Amino acid sequence: MKKNVLITGSSRGIGRACALAFADRGYHVFINCRNSIAQLDAAARDIRSSGGTCTVLPGDVSNPDVVRSIFRTVSSECGGLDVLVNNAGRAYFGLITDMSDEDWREVIDTDLSSAFYCCREAIPYMVSRKRGKIINISSMWGTAGASCEAAYSAAKAGIHGLTKALAKELAPSNIQVNALACGVIDTEMNGHLTLEERAALEEEIPAGRYGTPQEAAAMILLLSESPSYLTGQIIGLDGGIL
Repeated sequence: MKKNVLITGSSRGIGRACALAFADRGYHVFINCRNSIAQLDAAARDIRSSGGTCTVLPGDVSNPDVVRSIFRTVSSECGGLDVLVNNAGRAYFGLITDMSDEDWREVIDTDLSSAFYCCREAIPYMVSRKRGKIINISSMWGTAGASCEAAYSAAKAGIHGLTKALAKELAPSNIQVNALACGVIDTEMNGHLTLEERAALEEEIPAGRYGTPQEAAAMILLLSESPSYLTGQIIGLDGGIL
C-alpha cells in the first residue's frame, strides 16, 4: 500500500528536494507552500513526469485554519499521514532592535507555530494506527544561536523543545519524532550573502562547502525509515561546524 507524506514549504530548496525523494521512494506526496505557487506546480509536474503521485495543497501553514483545511483534504484522500515533514520556514537578518513586532510574529509563526499546528492535526490519525514519523526541519542556530538572527534562532530552539516533548508524549503510541538541524545549505535562504561572505563562511565549515538540498532530503528520507527506537533526537547535518 502506498504511504503518504506531507511536506510543508516544498516549492523549493530542501522541501522540493524532499518531495522528489519521497515520490521516487513510492510515497504519495502532499506538497505545500504559501506564495511560490508556480514553483510548487513545477515541482508537481516533475514528480508526475517521473511516475510519482502528488497533491498540491497551497496555503499558509502559519494559519491554523488553513492547516485544518489542508488536513481535511488529506483525510478525504487517504485517511491520514504516515510521515509529516515540517519544513516551512523563513529567516530574518538584522539587529533585534530593528525588528518590528510583525517581523517577530511572522518568523515565530512560520518557523515554529506551523509545526505545532501540523503536528496537532496529524497526530490523531497516527495514534489510531499506532505508527507514524514526524520530522521537524531545524537549524544549527537552534542549538548555537546566530548573531542578527534572534527570532530564527529562537524559533528553531523552540522546534528542538517541541521535538523532544512530542517524542516522549507519542512514544507509547509508536510514533517517532526527530529533528534535522541543518547547517549552511545551498538554498535561496542564503542568497543574500555576497561572494565574499559566502567564501568566508565556507572557510568556517570543516567540510569546506555548503550542504545541498539533496543531502538534506536523503537524511530526511533516512529518518522516515529509521528504527522505532530512534526518537527525540536533534540530528546535525552541518559539515562538522558544531
